[in-house]
Amino acid sequence: MTELSFRPNTSEIPTNPGVYRFIDENERVLYVGKAKNLRSRLTSYFGKMDKLHERTQRMLRAARDVKWTIVNTEYDALQLEFSWIKQFDPPYNVRFRDDKSYPYLAISMSEEVPRAFITRNRDLPGVKYFGPYTQSWAVRETLDSLLKVFPVRSCSQGIYDRAKRAKRPCLLADIGKCSAPCVSRIELSAHKALARKLGSFISAGDESFVEDLKVKMQEMSEKENYEAAANFRDDIQALEKVLEKSTVVLADHTDADFIGLARDELSAAVAIFNVRGGRIRGARGMVVDLELDRSDSELIEYVINQIYTPPRVGEPIEIPKVIYVPSLPSDSNEISQWLSSLRGSKSEVQVAQRGEKAVLAKTVATNAQQSLQSYKLKRTADFSARADALAGIKKTLEMPMAPLRIECFDISHLAGTGTVGSMVVFEDGLPKKNQYRKFNLESMDDTEALYQVLRRRLKYLEEEKSEKFAYRPSLILIDGGIPQRNASAKALADAGIEDITIATLAKRLEEVYTTHSDNPIVFPRASEELFLLQRIRDEAHRFAITAQRAKRSGGISSTLLELPGLGEAKVRLLIKKFGSIKRLKAASAEEIAGLPGFSVSQAKNLVEQLKSFE
Repeated sequence: MTELSFRPNTSEIPTNPGVYRFIDENERVLYVGKAKNLRSRLTSYFGKMDKLHERTQRMLRAARDVKWTIVNTEYDALQLEFSWIKQFDPPYNVRFRDDKSYPYLAISMSEEVPRAFITRNRDLPGVKYFGPYTQSWAVRETLDSLLKVFPVRSCSQGIYDRAKRAKRPCLLADIGKCSAPCVSRIELSAHKALARKLGSFISAGDESFVEDLKVKMQEMSEKENYEAAANFRDDIQALEKVLEKSTVVLADHTDADFIGLARDELSAAVAIFNVRGGRIRGARGMVVDLELDRSDSELIEYVINQIYTPPRVGEPIEIPKVIYVPSLPSDSNEISQWLSSLRGSKSEVQVAQRGEKAVLAKTVATNAQQSLQSYKLKRTADFSARADALAGIKKTLEMPMAPLRIECFDISHLAGTGTVGSMVVFEDGLPKKNQYRKFNLESMDDTEALYQVLRRRLKYLEEEKSEKFAYRPSLILIDGGIPQRNASAKALADAGIEDITIATLAKRLEEVYTTHSDNPIVFPRASEELFLLQRIRDEAHRFAITAQRAKRSGGISSTLLELPGLGEAKVRLLIKKFGSIKRLKAASAEEIAGLPGFSVSQAKNLVEQLKSFE
């Protein structure tokens, strides 16, 4: 490829495992990658440029050199790659960021007198973090309860020094929430041990602390030391209050982290649940805009790297025995080995296959999907981002004005039947849901259906009615490629309309085709304009699917309601359980009888009646 002057000769590239770096003219590292075979991996970058993804093309055009380092094993390559990603922070590597600022409960264990406090800063040296917590009030309430049992210093350094000079403790000591190391009511070594116990309880949520206190309370009661027994009782109540707020999700007291992933072509989100002692002790969400194509397993590898790489060399970081992920990274064995070396004992990456762990993994994935949707909605709601997007679309599509009104159309059907067309409307980059429309169609191919929908919609422009449906769009966006573009152009031509721009957005590479050229337009990856177009396209697809399912459900309902003995309530149960006539016909009488309100005889009669359905 002549335009890449830095391309090395294939024979020069070793076939060993190693790590490579693409570097720009300012010696900035653009991308760090690892390979089992450096020659095989690097030559994949130097094929025909038009065969590469657009984002990879941009990275290569910005690069001026590629360097590599040979290592002995794939594990060494993994370690070096993780180290260099942290050191150089390359712009084309995936770096997830928190989707919000989370509060953490922290203990400054490196200090002579450890302090328990709440912070949103994860980069303090010598501090052990617990969480994150979703709400600041929750972590404050938790710390307040725990200090009754583990009265660790929680004041700032200035307050501590002032109390030490005055030899007079603060109010927290008087109310039993500090053991007052400032005036030597507790030895420093004993106070540090108390801080370790606090950290141990927070990280594990271990109910054995409560059981130990109950034993001590009973002993004090038998010795008729009722004041001490009452103190233990209060401590038990405080710990139980903290434990009650942590949902028990796994009966086997599992210590594990669960990672869920949701993504589309432009963005990805992960959710992480920290489970300790079978309880959810923390949860967080992270998002990223994808610069280069990444598989799910690659994204999982990057998030593991980011979460579990210590912020500083030698800094302790909490790593559980098991990390459950939606799909195993290709280097899962090496990653498990790396995690084990950091933990000091065995830690491994697994996929939750069955049982309550699989159920929790599904919940985490749902949270990841929610994080992705929230991130996209938040980004769409940003006025400056929308303005930039509309201006970018105008420039790239060579429109005379920014497309303040965009209408997007999509077609949905099930195996050629129940065809429905959808129209969604965005004005100033925001959805106008009261102007959405759906179109019921006869069974036909997608392009003919699209033509019919547009002709029906454009008819209102020809008649110049005063209703909102007659508003003229600046841009008509279609889910599809060149065939859909041609069908849309024919509809506009037949309607005699020439001043509306057509653009189709194809899913595979997010290529845009317009009426002006058969050559695709590729918007910059993670640009505001592509993000907005994708959001509109996805909304039209969602609306079409919803309308098609409703139409199909209504058809099934009317068919079943004709059968004797079936009312609306039972029909709803059948639709919810089986979804279609085909699946219902395949069901046994026992399956149908298992639904509420169905007797065995009624189920058998229904099975017989369904046999007459074609």
